Amino acid sequence: MELKPLSFHIVAIGEILWDVFPDGEKFGGAPANFACSVSELTGTHSWTTLVSAVGNDKFGEDAIKSLQQRGVDTRFIQRTNYPTGRVDVLVDDAGIASYKFAANSAWDHLSWNPRLEKLAKECNAVCFGSLGQRSEVSRATIRRFVNSTPAGSLRIFDVNIRDPFISNECILSSLTLANTLKLNEDELPVIASLCGLHGKPKEILRELAKQFDLQFIALTLGDKGSILLSGDEIDECNALSGDVVDTVGAGDAFTASLVVSMLTEQPLTTMNLRANRVASYVCSQAGATMEFPNSLQNNPT
Repeated sequence: MELKPLSFHIVAIGEILWDVFPDGEKFGGAPANFACSVSELTGTHSWTTLVSAVGNDKFGEDAIKSLQQRGVDTRFIQRTNYPTGRVDVLVDDAGIASYKFAANSAWDHLSWNPRLEKLAKECNAVCFGSLGQRSEVSRATIRRFVNSTPAGSLRIFDVNIRDPFISNECILSSLTLANTLKLNEDELPVIASLCGLHGKPKEILRELAKQFDLQFIALTLGDKGSILLSGDEIDECNALSGDVVDTVGAGDAFTASLVVSMLTEQPLTTMNLRANRVASYVCSQAGATMEFPNSLQNNPT
């Protein structure tokens, strides 16, 4: 894939998998969804790389092709003898998804190498989650990568708690590594309890920022919108009305929009509204990765 000089280098690291719906398979995984959304939103204004692992199977081949079609750099995707990840997805009548993940997948065997060290030192932002750290090997690689990024880079911990892959140590260590946190309304009480925090959501966000020296926090609230916190500033945004086909990938697209807005230093209110517009569009479409309309691409408002 030809690479052109671009303004920002954004990296996602973690799981690659296929969402297996009752009516077929769709490519996904939170880091992959995030990377595809960043590439769609920024076009040639960013260089988006995914660090992960796939198997030597058709799912692996198709995953790499899907990423390349979205303009994502796939040179750092490792090939393993383990099967490419998959998750069985069930969507209820309200469009809310539930997930059952296959065990011992390729993304559980993401290994460290010197090329990753060089990549980490070049990136402006890295996004990582908790699910991708369910194995010891991948957990060590992800943490080493985040630790190797430049001091001024964005380190975004996009919480992705999936039962039974919940580790208190993983969450706390990730919060310590990060300078930016994104979580949803279901994850907030889990993290608040783990950190011994009580009160209303905005109070908890402020305390999390203090406790872990976080520069920025985003809390998504489903059909109630979202709250952003940056320093002493807080912004609330109502969810945008629209048809919901499914919610798969909406949170990842929300995070992608935020990262682009942060790197381009947009006002907090603009960040919030734009991220909600992007997430609303994803909810109106089936699956987690898709082409975005021109109105959402490279559009700061």
